[in-house]
Amino acid sequence: MLAAAGVLRGKSATTHWLAAHELARRHPEVRVDVNALYIDQGNVLTSAGAAAGIDLCLHIVRKDFGASVASSVAKASVVPLERPGRQAQYVLRRPAADDPSSLAHVLRWIDENVDSDLSLARIAKQAKMSTRSLSRQFIAQVGATPLRWVAQARVKRAQELLETTNLPIEQIATDSGFGSSSTFRERFRSIVGTSPLAYRKDFSQQS
Repeated sequence: MLAAAGVLRGKSATTHWLAAHELARRHPEVRVDVNALYIDQGNVLTSAGAAAGIDLCLHIVRKDFGASVASSVAKASVVPLERPGRQAQYVLRRPAADDPSSLAHVLRWIDENVDSDLSLARIAKQAKMSTRSLSRQFIAQVGATPLRWVAQARVKRAQELLETTNLPIEQIATDSGFGSSSTFRERFRSIVGTSPLAYRKDFSQQS
């Protein structure tokens, strides 16, 4: 821990929540963030545990090779929907498609229609169930409410557009299903932990 603390001196870092308090107590020169899944400080990266380490690896792949390659790696590794580093340890799951009661087809429909009206009532209609049943099934199968999943899907679409196009922020907000650019910026920052412009600067594949 002493050697690691030397590397982290003056930097932000995270670790498993069970050890975060002890790290902060022993090494006050390290800015310990107990809420982060992982933190990228350029040449020093830290994660909050085994599962968060996978999230960090996907982040590195995305940063070096882009969203498409990272998505393929995630699929091949059979890991959950990517969780941004600044997001708390809040796991969203994608249920298996071969389960008759699975919401997989609804999630796929949401992914394909993020720029349209995705109210709870419309999602329930697509799923052929009541809004109450829909919410209950989402919590059980996905680990989040329907609207939380929609927000995540829209932010993911925005990330792809920020990485692969030079579209203005206002157009990306529209194409990702956000009502306004201000709503887009606020929701993007709350989930990703940075602004859309800062994200584009770090991850854009455009010359």
